[in-house]
This record gives sequence, structure tokens and C-alpha cells, in this order.
Amino acid sequence: MITNVSLVTLYVTDQDEAKKFYVDVLGFVEGTDVTMGEGFRWVTVHHPDHPELEVTLMVPGPPLNEEMAAAVRRALAAGSMGGFGITTDDCRGDHERLVERGVEFTQEPAERPYGVEAVLRDNSGNWLVMVEPKPYSGEDFPHA
Repeated sequence: MITNVSLVTLYVTDQDEAKKFYVDVLGFVEGTDVTMGEGFRWVTVHHPDHPELEVTLMVPGPPLNEEMAAAVRRALAAGSMGGFGITTDDCRGDHERLVERGVEFTQEPAERPYGVEAVLRDNSGNWLVMVEPKPYSGEDFPHA
């Protein structure tokens, strides 16, 4: 039986710089960093409280074909690659702390039916949604 998601891939422009961002700025911890044949490097990070879910920081290349890798590089350069969501217990406070560390936010903290949400970019151009959740129901959203 499948028990959980254990690995997600995030495309980055530079594995060293991405690892620094996720570890030094966001507070993740290093998982694996190994080079495996023909220069292929496997780099993972994870949240310290959730080692069961690793994020692999992958440069666009094999196993992608060159056309797809080029498209991913263009999307990263344009800042249009979605990353993932992160949960916080203090969106506004974390926003302040991350701005002080030089993190770019494309959306300031804002009240939503599901909590306080802010959107930031990592140093490769991926956007991450940071949410301080609150209880909600379907009635909290307008229906068409």
C-alpha cells in the first residue's frame, strides 16, 4: 500500500545556490548531495520536522530532452514556475523575517478564507505559496 509522498522535484538554475536558499534562508536541512556518473548531481533538502518529504533540487537536463529542459529554463527565467506550498504559524512575521533576508515577495500577506497567504520567489524564480491556515468550509467561498 502507498503510504505517503516522499519526494518532489523542483527545477532550479544552480543547485549550490538553491541549496543555500532553502537551508540558510528558509531553514530546511540538507538531505542528500551526491554526484552520480556523467556529472549528474542528486541534491535534496527537507523541512527539519518532516524528513519523510524531500525536495530534490534539479537543474533542467536529463532525463528531460533538450527541448523540454530549455522550456523549463525559460520558465524559470520568466519567474513562472510554480514550486510548492509551505505552512507557517505566523505568515506576517515570517514575511518580515524573509524580506530582511532579501527574499522577493510577489504577494504581500493577505487574508484569505483559508488563512493568511503570501507568495514568494526562490532564487531560481520558482514561486512558493506560504500560508498560515485557519479552519474554513465550502461556505467560505462564493459559488457560481
